[in-house]
Amino acid sequence: MAHAHDHHDHDHDHDHGHAPGGGGRHHHHHHGPADTGDWRYAVGLIVNLAFVAIEFGAGVFSGSTALMADAGHNLSDVLGLAMAGGAAWLARRAAGPGKTYGYGKATVLAALANALLLIFACGAIAFEAVRRLAEPAPVMSGLIMAVAAIGFVINLGTALLFMRDQHSDLNARGAYLHMLADAAVSIGVVVAGAVIWLSGWSIVDPLVSLVIVAVILIGTWGLLKDSLNLAMDAAPAGLDVEAVRAALLALPGVSAVHDLHVWGLSTTRAALTAHLVHDRPDGAVLLAEAHELIRVRFGIGHATLQLENAPLPDCPGC
Repeated sequence: MAHAHDHHDHDHDHDHGHAPGGGGRHHHHHHGPADTGDWRYAVGLIVNLAFVAIEFGAGVFSGSTALMADAGHNLSDVLGLAMAGGAAWLARRAAGPGKTYGYGKATVLAALANALLLIFACGAIAFEAVRRLAEPAPVMSGLIMAVAAIGFVINLGTALLFMRDQHSDLNARGAYLHMLADAAVSIGVVVAGAVIWLSGWSIVDPLVSLVIVAVILIGTWGLLKDSLNLAMDAAPAGLDVEAVRAALLALPGVSAVHDLHVWGLSTTRAALTAHLVHDRPDGAVLLAEAHELIRVRFGIGHATLQLENAPLPDCPGC
């Protein structure tokens, strides 16, 4: 199920300090999303949509509910891919007088919707599998294997398009996980078809699909957690706010840091605001040092700092 939004072609270690899955290592910051990469959504969308139609037809023809369920599963991916691509496009639109942060948050909402969509698809597959455990039906195993094998190649190919960005962009990670889950399902269907063909046990098919559902749900949990956190303006995964606070406090002349907030503007960019209490005569130099620190060490390109020469009423502990 694809959902991705990738715009940033940096290799996966550059977590930007805000990439889910990123341990906050070296962060090379890029201000706007690069304009490359969105062709991936279009290609993934067209190829997957065509395959869904073929797979569903084959499922009806062969009497295989597994193929029909896999087609439904792939369709939900296509919807996810469309959401992810739409969000990636929205994120590149300029901020306006009303939406001063732009549309980057659309990537967060798409990642969240994709996680929920994956969970829903898993529920539908599990429901169908349990029903088929009760009443196994004979199926055309050869056709099932052939169609599922084609599905595996298509899904794996689409997943590989998004692999590079999966650590630096939650949306690309969503798309990557969705397509990988689809590839796993297709392989499961191929294996089930082979076993049915060799043994005649059609009950194998729903059993395999239940195992795959469990694997997908485990993988989706992290995506759901990270996207929910970003939707609630939590600090992005892999970014240690206390480390940011300590680094700012360590700047020469800074005696207190308060009202420190760090949150995700999108699945790839973070913002920070803070008040620094200091006793230095060269406030402009301090401001430049603080911005450089935040940008270089933590990969946060959008920082707003307020300098205070004396404790103000909004900081009782200063």
